[in-house]
Amino acid sequence: MDEIRSTYRDAKNEAKKAVRGVDGTDIEDGIGNAGDEVRKDLGNLGDDARAAAQDADTRADDPDAARKHPA
Repeated sequence: MDEIRSTYRDAKNEAKKAVRGVDGTDIEDGIGNAGDEVRKDLGNLGDDARAAAQDADTRADDPDAARKHPA
C-alpha cells in the first residue's frame, strides 16, 4: 500500500510540474514545485515510519523475532 501511495505522490507532482511549466517557468513555479517535493517526501517518510512501527509491534509479539529479524 505504501508503494501505491508513493507512486501516486510522484505522479501527482509530475502532473503539477507539467501544468506549471505550460506557460513558461518563473520563481513561483519553482517554489510550488519545491513545496510539492517536500510534502511528497514527508508523506513517504510518514508511511515508512508507520510501517516500521507496525513491524516493531508485530515483532514484539513474537518471542523468536530477534532471531528472525535482527535490529
